[in-house]
Amino acid sequence: MKPLVSITTVTYHSEETLARTIESVLNQTYDNIEYLIVDGGSADRTVEVAGRYREQFRERGFAYSIVSEPDQGMYDAINKGIRLSHGEIIGNINSDDWYEPFAVEKAVAFLEETGCDYMYADLKMIRPDGTSFIKVARQQKIATSRGWNHPTQFAKREIYNRFPYQVESLHDDFDLFLKVRKSGCRIGVLNEVLANFTMEGMSHKRNFRAAVDRGKCRYRIYRNNGYSRWYLLECMMIETAKMLLG
Repeated sequence: MKPLVSITTVTYHSEETLARTIESVLNQTYDNIEYLIVDGGSADRTVEVAGRYREQFRERGFAYSIVSEPDQGMYDAINKGIRLSHGEIIGNINSDDWYEPFAVEKAVAFLEETGCDYMYADLKMIRPDGTSFIKVARQQKIATSRGWNHPTQFAKREIYNRFPYQVESLHDDFDLFLKVRKSGCRIGVLNEVLANFTMEGMSHKRNFRAAVDRGKCRYRIYRNNGYSRWYLLECMMIETAKMLLG
């Protein structure tokens, strides 16, 4: 039997983009998927949009669940989705991003072939003007987010049992990545595009105040995970690049 893969999408007022995300899961070439929509109590049509796909998921043979209730933000909702799921392998795709059709199939094959506990892959970055570029995944010697792509991340359940998201900041995903690096878990990198990321929202807001806040947050995460003060330079470099290049 192919391992069950549980995918979580966290939503809040996502009626305009959610259908594309859902359809990217529905149209996967892999055929043993459980999909959970975890909504934060949206007041728009988000839950209605999600509900339209129940029959299509039933026909595909995919388990499909929708939960809508207040939460403490995105990472609290992801933790909730993981707790409610049953898969041996866990993935997460945000409600304004989407998978390539073969993403799950290739991720599972890669995990099985390499024996990795945790993997990530190349990511297509979509700018607000519609242009795009590929952010190539790398397993770098120094700890940095420059070669790591959260939307392409797939991990065995044991990873999330050991390292649930802290529910402290916008960069909880990076905190988990650093914890996995330091834990000695087996990490793999697949150089194929598995997902598409829209460069909007708080993580790409281009103003000085937002850049300073993100840099401080990222630096605090480095320090909390035992990294040196020199990583302040890394944080400054990343936020400067976002300001200049988008």
